[in-house]
Amino acid sequence: MGVIGGELGVRLLNFASRNGTVGYPDVATAYRTKSKLETLFGPGIWQTVRDQAVLDFGCGPGAEAVEVAEHGAQRVIGLDLRRKWLNAATELAQARGVADKCFFGTEWAEPVDVILSVDSFEHFADPAAILVKMRSLLKPTGCVMASFGPTWYHPLGGHIYSVFPFAHLVFSEPALVRWRSLYKTDGARTIEESGLNRITLRRFENFVANSPFKFAEFDAVPIRRLRPIASRLTREFTTAVVRCKLVPREA
Repeated sequence: MGVIGGELGVRLLNFASRNGTVGYPDVATAYRTKSKLETLFGPGIWQTVRDQAVLDFGCGPGAEAVEVAEHGAQRVIGLDLRRKWLNAATELAQARGVADKCFFGTEWAEPVDVILSVDSFEHFADPAAILVKMRSLLKPTGCVMASFGPTWYHPLGGHIYSVFPFAHLVFSEPALVRWRSLYKTDGARTIEESGLNRITLRRFENFVANSPFKFAEFDAVPIRRLRPIASRLTREFTTAVVRCKLVPREA
């Protein structure tokens, strides 16, 4: 991966990023005036969660979990590893009047009807293990509604490392990580340690094929401007978002 490295690579990345200001957009702004869940999964998502126990796997600050509670879910559980997001989610649920329906924490054991996973699969350190964990938390008749992206070969698939389109593929990993360390203090030594697992569509399909789940629905949504050339052959480079419905294989 990447042909430009060393001190030259770090300096070029710093110059291209205007000293740390990356080109990767704030994903949240794309949904500022609309429901993210409805945009990703369609209006039918509300029927899917109504009167159900719903688990938001990787809930972040809780926007989707709270919205699900507002749309009639019986119980909503938000799971995340970061305490600051759990605190923010709890405060949001209280502010929106659905705190009695919501629980936010790092662990949950009781099986649920629906699992949501939004913008998380590209960050899981071990996606295969996460799928096994999800199955243990899902009723036999339940489903997983997942959406994530951009995937690794998308022009901005490097997330913070995509200081310009495909920068994460042009520069070497050591240069990318050294540049990031100028602005982040978590000590990450690899791209994976910085929270990005380099998932592709093919890898995700392989993870599911070897998991307790199967696809009930799968959609690789193309980048709007690249729709004319989007195909099975080009999808790794032309897909904006992956969205799918997973059901237990034995079902």
